[in-house]
Amino acid sequence: MPPVQKTKEQTLAWLRTITGELSTATLKRLEETLPWYGDMPPGRRSAVGLVAQAGITSFISWFDDPKSTPWIAADVFGAAPRELLRSVSLTQTLQLIRLTVEVVEHRIKNDDDVLREGILLYSREIAFAAADVYARAAEARGLWDARLEALVVDSILSGEYDNELPSRIAALGWNGHGEVCVLVGTAPKMLDVDQLRRTARHLSADVLIGVQGSRLVLVIGRASPRTDDPDAAEPMAFLEIAKQLEPGFGTGHLVLGHEVPTLVDASKSAKAALAGFAVARSWRNAPRPTLADDLLPERAFAGDPLARSTLINRIYKPLQAHSTDLLATLWCYLDNGRSLEATARELFVHPNTVRYRLKRVSDVIGWDATGAREALILQAALIVGSIADPDSSKRR
Repeated sequence: MPPVQKTKEQTLAWLRTITGELSTATLKRLEETLPWYGDMPPGRRSAVGLVAQAGITSFISWFDDPKSTPWIAADVFGAAPRELLRSVSLTQTLQLIRLTVEVVEHRIKNDDDVLREGILLYSREIAFAAADVYARAAEARGLWDARLEALVVDSILSGEYDNELPSRIAALGWNGHGEVCVLVGTAPKMLDVDQLRRTARHLSADVLIGVQGSRLVLVIGRASPRTDDPDAAEPMAFLEIAKQLEPGFGTGHLVLGHEVPTLVDASKSAKAALAGFAVARSWRNAPRPTLADDLLPERAFAGDPLARSTLINRIYKPLQAHSTDLLATLWCYLDNGRSLEATARELFVHPNTVRYRLKRVSDVIGWDATGAREALILQAALIVGSIADPDSSKRR
């Protein structure tokens, strides 16, 4: 003789009487089946248990009124503290849902088909609800990370550091080690942040990304620290990294600041890159990307104090300290339109002597006076250096 079908009211009354039994069985199965549950501290374990019990209670409410799915699903995950989302992954949550459903199914397997179908439908709804909860949490975290990243980049650009900056950088998951450079260009109409990050990871680099109006700013750091192993491959130069990241920028100039030792010093590179970006249009054939140090003359003419001090400290003073002959030869060579013969006649030396001294200049400061662009940089250094040096006219 087939079993007598219960009415819905009878089924609901029976479910309410076995709620405690189902909760106990679920918690026991959690300890026996899910290793990560047993490894949790007591507070977290209790929170997970609350979610499981809320799921059972929620199923009974849903079975009474299936139209109440949205708010009931929210109540299941609202039973636990918000910190639970950070300690329990979506995969673990789905395992918890599956286990709870299995416990309930096992207990009602001999009852009517309507109840079994109900638990199947409810498990689907609760799984989607779990995915929605985690998606919303991920979206909120993504928005928070974006705001935090923008705040960190703004702090770097302004140079206004505080004690919280290192913790903010750590919260962003910064993987950079050692040297840092700042790259400044035009923001594209459709900025693909994920593509920039993927490209950086492929180049063993990490980036912080900030958009300021029409400007796109990238703080670039190497993801792998330098090693003392002589057989280790030389890390990619920042200029090469910038060239690979160049497609992610909009049209216009792209300027790379100088390399600095740590992320804390990145404001120096940022100031140089921003100053170079502001005057890059004055160099007709500027490459893309351009080094900020290659725009030292334009930056100095525009009133950039960092450019003036760089020209003086890296060019004028080293030559002045090394040899007055080198400084005088460079002055004469540039004043004579880079003519070896005219310089030799003015200095009463052989052209080969001029050639030798120019090579020594290049060895001392790293710039070659025989190149048109580098000659402009050197001439700018002589001009700003002589302005800053009250005794320069006597030596000349």
